[in-house]
Amino acid sequence: MRSINASAGQKFRRAFALYEVLLGITIFALGVIALGRAVENCLNASTINAEEGVVRQILSNRMAEIQSARGVPDDSKEFRVDSNYGGIKVVQQTAAAELTEPDNTLLSGIYLVTLTARWQQGGVPQSKQVRFYVYRPG
Repeated sequence: MRSINASAGQKFRRAFALYEVLLGITIFALGVIALGRAVENCLNASTINAEEGVVRQILSNRMAEIQSARGVPDDSKEFRVDSNYGGIKVVQQTAAAELTEPDNTLLSGIYLVTLTARWQQGGVPQSKQVRFYVYRPG
């Protein structure tokens, strides 16, 4: 009788060990899947950051061009810049700033320039804008 109980106990221990291994493999697989998703999110964030850095650089370059050029900036201008992340449309708008002194004297020759960059990021429209003043004595 003792041998029957001993053999049943061994079978139970073997079956329990199998369940432990299956549980361990399941937990490990879930951890690997979670780690894979975390790495994917980091890569996506890095790509988005690099793309926005390119857009900031394009806007900065255009702003420097406008500031260093002679004459009044164009009232309205559009152009397209090709990048590794696709096409980026840049829209330039210029208007007289109409700034006044404390005594209500109108300051002339100061223009407000607005540069807007528009692009697609994963099928979702994105935009960044920079506004700055330019002085052109008249």
